[in-house]
Amino acid sequence: MDWETLYCPHRHCRGYGKPFSQGYLVKNGTSRGQPRAWCTACEASVVLSYGTAYYGLEADPVVFETAVRALAEGNALRATARIVQVDKDTVCTWLHRVACHCRTVMLYLWHDLHVSECQLDALWSFVHTKEAHLPGAKLYCATYGDAWVWIAFAPLWRVVLAFVIGKRDQADADLLLARVAHVTDDSIPLFTSDQLPAYRHALLNTYGEWYHPPRQGHRGAYPTPQRRPPPSLRYAQVVKRRKSGRIVEVSTRVVFGTPEAVAASLAHSPVSSTVNTSFVERDNLTQRQSNRRLTRRTNGFSKALPWFEKQLWLSLAYYHFVLPHKSLRARLPTPEPTRGTGSPRLWRSVTPAMAAGLTDHVWTTEELLAY
Repeated sequence: MDWETLYCPHRHCRGYGKPFSQGYLVKNGTSRGQPRAWCTACEASVVLSYGTAYYGLEADPVVFETAVRALAEGNALRATARIVQVDKDTVCTWLHRVACHCRTVMLYLWHDLHVSECQLDALWSFVHTKEAHLPGAKLYCATYGDAWVWIAFAPLWRVVLAFVIGKRDQADADLLLARVAHVTDDSIPLFTSDQLPAYRHALLNTYGEWYHPPRQGHRGAYPTPQRRPPPSLRYAQVVKRRKSGRIVEVSTRVVFGTPEAVAASLAHSPVSSTVNTSFVERDNLTQRQSNRRLTRRTNGFSKALPWFEKQLWLSLAYYHFVLPHKSLRARLPTPEPTRGTGSPRLWRSVTPAMAAGLTDHVWTTEELLAY
């Protein structure tokens, strides 16, 4: 854990939120084996683990980290409990602790991202009961049934910009695009998606400009204000035609912007040469492989919506900070020697967070939990 990121947690203190070297904290021994600091401004103490996933943890950190890695690598709750030899409810408590921490870390780092291309898609799953068997279970909870994971993906960095868990309706599409606008800068990326109509209205609701349509004639009320796309908004769709459940034709359609503007954006893209959603669809497979609750034909599906979201926060944080992405690796200028008589290392491992400039090295699980 880093002393430099420690700060006084008391909001009334004039040193609140200031890093260790800039605030009024001084090192002050230990508390129950944990290093702590003393704030000379408000005369309060704070342990070094404050604000991390280890704060108040009454378990062996090694066992805790092993359970977190097992969950992030696609194991179910009961399987993880058997691996680390603890009770299932203990693993649930740890998952809640880690999910809250991962959510805070990602929301803290995801801001002012300069994204040139964004692909949109929705990943199907369900909570407790599939939609076909829902009428009886719906009497108990309205969140049962289909649970769609709306994803906004930056293919250049392989980064999930935002996600929403909900139904396949307009409200969740609007929320997804609102979150994308919140974490990106003022520039509007090139958006691509499938032919779902909700994306078009969500883009208008988020980036559209209000205008008054011209009045027809000289009598009657003025038309109500409407939204129209700004000149910088470019949005294209991938249209798939199916026959007997199989894709027989794939075409593209420009919805916002001109075909020339979309072609110019693709010409400057390092990853896409045509309008596509292949990167976000490949990320969907990654999420299904690393998240037991998204695996098809399993009894590890979520029984309640909050636990579905908690597991997703952990999986995404682990994916962005800890797991190197093979397609992002960079060739080393000079090969590095390895242990023993092994062949020299030719490539430098890169995570999506490193590609986006959010971190400068591959994090360990301990670094993620202690951030």
